[in-house]
Amino acid sequence: MSNVALKLFNDRLPHKPYFTDELQCGLRIAGKERAILAKYIQFNQPHAQFWLCFDVDRPGAGIDWSDRNAPAPTLTIMNKTNGHAHLLYALKTAVRTAPDGKIKPLKYAAAVESALREKLGADVGYSGLICKNPNHDNWQIAVWQPELYTLDWLADSLDLNSANDKTILPDYGLGRNCTLFDKTRKWAYRAIRQGWPKYEQWLNACYERASAYNINFISPLDDNEVMGISKSIAKWTHNKFNTDSFDDFVSRTHTSEIQSLRGKKSKGGGRPSIKNPWIDMGISRATFFRWRKKNGCNN
Repeated sequence: MSNVALKLFNDRLPHKPYFTDELQCGLRIAGKERAILAKYIQFNQPHAQFWLCFDVDRPGAGIDWSDRNAPAPTLTIMNKTNGHAHLLYALKTAVRTAPDGKIKPLKYAAAVESALREKLGADVGYSGLICKNPNHDNWQIAVWQPELYTLDWLADSLDLNSANDKTILPDYGLGRNCTLFDKTRKWAYRAIRQGWPKYEQWLNACYERASAYNINFISPLDDNEVMGISKSIAKWTHNKFNTDSFDDFVSRTHTSEIQSLRGKKSKGGGRPSIKNPWIDMGISRATFFRWRKKNGCNN
């Protein structure tokens, strides 16, 4: 194996990776110096994804990517006995999965990952947490592409009609981060209005809701990632959503002029939405009329 590729792999390891020698015995965590001796190791950092890794469970997995017209992996780590392999693609710039990461580039990365998984015929049940350790002599290693990939470069070889929310696999890889963020965010926008809780109470509620969504994944995200997503949503909604800001939002988006336009647009398409404005606002009928009463809107 190229010393440059091996150094890149080792330099990008977490400071305290998960590792194991036997998958059936579970994972342990230790400093990099200890973990790097194991057969399997965590290869991406907790909130920065430097590698896209795919688990291909068929003979010849280390070489048949070329028959599928897939981009060349940075390196392949193959089981010498059965020919199954992990295919790793090194990214020039890490994908941020931390709370300060933006959802749009995360969704783009998830779309690239999903399309590449499909082209490779890789296992959809792969958790993406650990891979075969290229430092261990149990595996056969090959380096194919020495240059670091950008997402755009990978996308050039893929059909990114799958770069939309409906076709990104919600249970796979980065798709889990997108799915968990979207589901929890949409729940939070409504739930915070039920009593306007204090921050710590609200953070716990967001974490419990995100955890409930997470356990439904085939391969759930690590708890630290769930907490990171929860904190991001809890902090933003708690800062942006309160009784005053919500009343301001309602008054700005539901003036008589805007409601009139909405009513005109709905004509010919069934019952006008102006008759049920609380549906457009995502609030209950009772909340809508309490707001009207408070602001003296009696017409």
